[in-house]
Amino acid sequence: MAQTSASPDVATRALPATWTTNLHLSSDTGLLQEGLDALEGYRKKDPNKVVVRFRAIGNAPIMRQNFYKITVSNRFQAVIQFLRKELGWKAGEPLYTYINMAFSPAPDDTVSNLFKSFATDGHLIVNYSTTAAWG
Repeated sequence: MAQTSASPDVATRALPATWTTNLHLSSDTGLLQEGLDALEGYRKKDPNKVVVRFRAIGNAPIMRQNFYKITVSNRFQAVIQFLRKELGWKAGEPLYTYINMAFSPAPDDTVSNLFKSFATDGHLIVNYSTTAAWG
């Protein structure tokens, strides 16, 4: 015979003590507010800019101006979109980008992290090509 009423265990369940203790401590010590402040700071865009130098590889067209200042809080995807716009390429046309002729960064990498890790002479060198050139 099946029961139609709710199980008695459901009504007596409670949060584990560690969960409620942590929530209680957060409100008492202001850790919750610190976390919210940190998230708010993360959402703000960094207005600093870095110099990005574009270099053509193979049969890719050479840009008239190859030095640009780009905001460090941008993702590398924004650099790719900017390069496509400058070259007049559509989204379907192949474009391969590399940092320092070595690797292709992920589109969600930030310009700041790439610059801090791979800057050369104060520039972030981005090589671009219409065909795959390196790894």
